[in-house]
Formats: sequence, structure tokens, C-alpha cells
Amino acid sequence: MTAEKLMNVEPVVLRDTDSVGAAVEQIMTHRFRSLPVVDKDDRFLGILGVSCLLRLVLPKTANENMGLNGRRSVSNSLEELRERLDGIIDQPVTVCLDSSVPVVHPDTPMLETLLTLYRTKTALAVVDEATGRLVGVISYFDVGERILAGGSDSDADAHRVSVRH
Repeated sequence: MTAEKLMNVEPVVLRDTDSVGAAVEQIMTHRFRSLPVVDKDDRFLGILGVSCLLRLVLPKTANENMGLNGRRSVSNSLEELRERLDGIIDQPVTVCLDSSVPVVHPDTPMLETLLTLYRTKTALAVVDEATGRLVGVISYFDVGERILAGGSDSDADAHRVSVRH
């Protein structure tokens, strides 16, 4: 079995021209931890993760000092977090693009795919090696669904449902 048998072929994606606001909407609506980002030709560019978005709304002193270290001058209000989010909402998703994430290809063996998924701890992009196009995504939910479906590889295809990544 290969990555192709495990992947969701209709993943939710972000375009590199989408705004942070569009990303936040997708993440909150679907409860995603990350989303693949593609260009106009569906070429995979990287992953946008919630940890980057959180970093952008944290006070700069928290980011710079890797903590607050007892600083009382930093506000602790939801209103200020919302203001910081409002300040980045129109920026392109590329401000949070991680292009260094591992990918797999449709013919990557299943065990190698699962090991990569385990090591990266986020959904995996399945990328066509020749074109660089995103052809699917594999999440823990996809793998769990596949395992729970049991039976032969072709039987499991009949049990696929829409999943989150």
C-alpha cells in the first residue's frame, strides 16, 4: 500500500493569495491545526500552521524573550489579542508559510508515509513529484479511518468519509 491509498484527494487548501483572515476562518470552521498552501497552478508551497498564527497575536515581548519573565506591562486581555489579529487579518497567508515541511509522493510506501506523519506531527502533503502539484493530504484522521475500515485495500475505499486534517 502507498500514500495514494491513504490520502484525502479533496483537501481544504489555501491559495498563496488568500489572507490570514481567510485562513483563520477555515481553521476555526473546520478545527484544522494546519492547512496546505498552493499557488494558482495548485503547486504545493508549504503549510500554514496555527502555531504561527498564535505567535503573530502574542505580544512582541513574549516572542522576543521567549516568555514574559514577570513583565506586568504586557496586557493580558482578549481585546488586545483581537486587536493584534485585526492588524494581520489582511496580510497574505505567506506570512505564516512553512515551506520546509516534509512531503510524500503518491507512490511513497505506507510505512514510510506513516513514519513521516508520526515525525512531523501534522498533516502531510502528498505532492506529485513531476509537477510539484498537491494531489492530496494525509492526516491522522485519514489513517485512523483507513485502519478502522479494515478489510482489503479496495474495501476500505468504499468506507471513506470526509475528514479533517
